[in-house]
Amino acid sequence: MGSPAAVEAVARIVGHARTEHQVAIIVSAMSGVTDALLRGAHTAAAGDGSTFGIIAGELIARHGAAAAELVGDADECRALHAATERLLTEFQTLCHGIHVLGELTPRALDTIGALGERLNAPLVAAALRTKGIKAQAIDAATLIRTDDRFGDATPLMAETEAQVNAELRPLLEQGYVPVITGFLGATANGITTTLGRGGSDYSAAVIGASLNADTVIFYKEVDGVLTTDPRVVPEARVLRRLAYDEISELAYFGAKVLHPKTIQPLVEKNIPVHFKNTFNPEHPGTVVMPRGEAGAGAIKAVTAIRNLTMLTVAGRGMLGVPGIAARTFTAVARIHASVLMISQASSEQSICFVIPSKLANDVKQSLERELANELARRDIDGVFLQDQAVIISVVGAGIRTTPGIAGRIFAALGDVGINIHAIALGSSECSISLVVDANDADTAVRAIHPLTARVETTTPQLV
Repeated sequence: MGSPAAVEAVARIVGHARTEHQVAIIVSAMSGVTDALLRGAHTAAAGDGSTFGIIAGELIARHGAAAAELVGDADECRALHAATERLLTEFQTLCHGIHVLGELTPRALDTIGALGERLNAPLVAAALRTKGIKAQAIDAATLIRTDDRFGDATPLMAETEAQVNAELRPLLEQGYVPVITGFLGATANGITTTLGRGGSDYSAAVIGASLNADTVIFYKEVDGVLTTDPRVVPEARVLRRLAYDEISELAYFGAKVLHPKTIQPLVEKNIPVHFKNTFNPEHPGTVVMPRGEAGAGAIKAVTAIRNLTMLTVAGRGMLGVPGIAARTFTAVARIHASVLMISQASSEQSICFVIPSKLANDVKQSLERELANELARRDIDGVFLQDQAVIISVVGAGIRTTPGIAGRIFAALGDVGINIHAIALGSSECSISLVVDANDADTAVRAIHPLTARVETTTPQLV
């Protein structure tokens, strides 16, 4: 939703789709708006009492200009302008309070971060009405019930499904197109929460699953899911078909496809998923199916997740001692760190795992406290950090059944002189993950990409 042109494209897509289906759409904020809102909050907390006011003025002007371009009715434009001013006055009031207190809480950050979608959904609904489409903006806070983990809330599916069916089904049956704010929900007490960055995709999956939709389509700015990041490998291709487990691995390991948790509600309901291009909707895109296609040439994609640190707990005294692994990951859990990859030697003399770099020092200290006795006895030699690590993940359902894939991957990396620090086979058996130095990451992706299967792919049309 980066521009008025994108809203125009959405209107065309919706107008065509609703001739054959009931349609609900979930929209994100306009491009850059959420970042601007969060910048205003953070600068206010840092003692800046003016930046948030400047941001509010810029956003009023930007949304006003978009409304003037997209909405033909003068009364609609005035109503949109009034709603925009009300929301951005709320933004300034919140930022002023943050500035006075010098404190920015996760709860306040969620309230501010959700304003971008609340600004955009009414604009998109009005643009659809200008095109003769019955549309109504809906705040997802009335639909998606979540826990109170601000910044990364989890939808409570039973409560959400009840709300979605009570609120949306009557609108759909009356021929309306609900235009729903992505990214946000609310606790049982009505307190705004957000689902994590990229959470508009997650919102779409939650709403689609709650409605038992026939299909959920994610519209992006490329023709589908690519074999790798085209900024690293310009020859990246569009994959026509993927399996649920393949797309889950790609999302988890950093592909700019969807929010990592998005696919789960749809897997549970066995709902087909499509990825298509907002600006090229005639392209078939990528379809995600329950089962992958195994066989020769079964590597589908390669991706990288960056800004990581590998920690290693090592010592000969760990051999055969029960509970070391459990205590290690209990210590990690205390810091609320997400462990992206784990590898342990069969000798049991070391455990290594990979976490986001911003949490590395806190995790190391937690481990040293937990294992203080073992460190003192020299049963454990130490807790070692390796900064600037990157996980390269090679994805394909055929990995589980095709001999020689690992050898081909390692040979490709060896040919370009890349050292591998750790290896793990995904529990779904459709991915192999490797830890390499950050400086080697792009070279590794480029070396492995030629191994991806060329069947069922097309050349992407990038926008």
